[in-house]
Amino acid sequence: MIDHPTRDVGFGVYLHWPFCAAKCPYCDFNSHVRHAPPDEAVWRAAFAREIAHVSALTPGRTVTSIFFGGGTPSLMQPATVGALLDAVAGAWSLSPDAEITLEANPTSVEAERFRGYRLAGVNRVSLGVQALDDASLKRLGRLHSAAEALAAVATAARHFERYSFDLIYARPDQTQAAWAAELREAIARAAEHLSLYQLTIEEGTPFHGLAAAGKLVTPDEDAARALFDVTQEVCAAAGLPAYEISNHARPGAESRHNLLYWRYGEYAGIGPGAHGRLVLPEGRTGTVTERVPEAWLARVARDGHGIVTMEPLKPAEEADEFLLMGLRLAEGIDPARFAALAGRPIDRGRLDALVQEGLIALTGSGRIAATPKGAPVLNALVAELAA
Repeated sequence: MIDHPTRDVGFGVYLHWPFCAAKCPYCDFNSHVRHAPPDEAVWRAAFAREIAHVSALTPGRTVTSIFFGGGTPSLMQPATVGALLDAVAGAWSLSPDAEITLEANPTSVEAERFRGYRLAGVNRVSLGVQALDDASLKRLGRLHSAAEALAAVATAARHFERYSFDLIYARPDQTQAAWAAELREAIARAAEHLSLYQLTIEEGTPFHGLAAAGKLVTPDEDAARALFDVTQEVCAAAGLPAYEISNHARPGAESRHNLLYWRYGEYAGIGPGAHGRLVLPEGRTGTVTERVPEAWLARVARDGHGIVTMEPLKPAEEADEFLLMGLRLAEGIDPARFAALAGRPIDRGRLDALVQEGLIALTGSGRIAATPKGAPVLNALVAELAA
């Protein structure tokens, strides 16, 4: 097997189900609404072909985590989820304790499928709750109510030992007090993990058009920073500290699949618009598949896969990605791994200057981590350290 500085991190498989019941106005993910449900038998076969193709490129791997993302994977029938898991297990070795996560929307219909997903092999779910009040959910374009969301969380708790849910903050007119109260309610329902994202206005989304027209006003930079600080304080006090900028967990309950990304491990991206990072004979290689679902299907039928880009990364590109991903983590990065990827050590003068400014901390184990002051300006830190 080809050696790589982050080989010990693990090998993950990301499966992208591209369909949604409706497109949320803030979402810029590769998700698509179709009037008729997709033929899941056709999609199962296409996913299996692409899995087989990527496995031929990556022999000898042991899968440590699988993640069904989207789109809305919980629109899939449990039998389809089971068939895709069988395809992965047939293509690579599967670790006995592999983490297998499925993203789900908390509508009552999808919540009823949780038992089927558990029987299919899923052992962790991540629920797209996004808010705990109906007015905010309506504004965010969500199809569920707060009551339905909380009922889905309770259903998840009955079927899965491990579950998480997402919330979005820095919403229009949101106050610190209201967000703190919402967080405390969420923590009371969350067994081990929360993902808490600041609302961002992405170009090309309906929210972008509304914001440009002055019809959508989100908190300014100072107010958003204050809400970020409230997030850290409330979660830490409740025993769910941030292990990554937007993710909070009780110790030991971190998402292992997402840790694989942030620690710069290797992963296969399967399905329309999926990205992967594979260690091939020519080096660490970025892969991207065709985004449009029907065009992806056609490529798989023709070529056995939907990959449209396979680009070996230069050492500087690997090092930049390693910094960008790893500095998101509270644990930070190992500078020796950066040096192995980049072919040079981090510039000590630049590092010392960031430490002096209180933006970077050196841990007792010799790792480099962003401080609470540095975390909100992560891109600037990466640019400085990568120079």
